[in-house]
Amino acid sequence: MTLSYHAEDRIATLPVAEYTARFRDAERIAGYCRACPSYGRSWGCPPFDFDVETRLAQYRTALLVATKITPAERALPLAEARRLIRPERQRLEARLLDLERTCGGRSFAYAGSCLHCPEESCTRPEGLPCRHPELVRPSLEACGFDIGRTTSELFGIELRWGREGRMPEYLTLVCGLFHNAEHVVWNG
Repeated sequence: MTLSYHAEDRIATLPVAEYTARFRDAERIAGYCRACPSYGRSWGCPPFDFDVETRLAQYRTALLVATKITPAERALPLAEARRLIRPERQRLEARLLDLERTCGGRSFAYAGSCLHCPEESCTRPEGLPCRHPELVRPSLEACGFDIGRTTSELFGIELRWGREGRMPEYLTLVCGLFHNAEHVVWNG
């Protein structure tokens, strides 16, 4: 059974240097990552085999996308969140990879499990290479960005959390493309 929902993309564009200065708190966010059970167990999660600061410094502009997903039915069980998020993640990540191909740059996807391998089957815990390095991208959170501040200050969306096993009134996904192109249009 498909869950009904409404998804709305909100866009912000700003210089990477400004976004990094205002919204990146690498040490604090890295502490949250290290406390996560997925730390070092997924190719989309830290620690990375690249230097984050060097990667970020390659780009001038950050195109950020916040997607607000509002389920048609209120107070759904929290376990249903994945069913709402997955189709939006697939849409967003496909669009980001398309922008990478056409405009250059590097995309940053949504935090959470990878969409490209079955759950709990990432090759990283076995020390093997990623099966889909052309598809897997780190999240902004994994690179030290404060998503709560990002959504609040850039998009006017306050993050909501589930309570008592129930989903909040809406869910929020944040992703982006860091690039050097003159003009990039989001039509997700």
